[in-house]
Amino acid sequence: MTIAAEGGKADIAKPFKGQGAGLFEIALPLRGNAFRVLYAVLIAEEIWVLHAFQKKSTQGIKTPHNEIELIEGRLKRLKEVLG
Repeated sequence: MTIAAEGGKADIAKPFKGQGAGLFEIALPLRGNAFRVLYAVLIAEEIWVLHAFQKKSTQGIKTPHNEIELIEGRLKRLKEVLG
């Protein structure tokens, strides 16, 4: 997150598709498991971690629909609160 805080983007961070600009995903493998962290930048000039989860999808690399709905809801509420 230090790189993002300084205005950069880490090599392992990639845009999270379908949610507009400024939302990034970091995929982290750990002991045979897959974890995802989604964060938003440039909302009130701050970095907000919207969601972190262990990926257990049986659909390959696709993010499960329930996780996407959770991320969308949190992003919407965050934008409403911060105006």
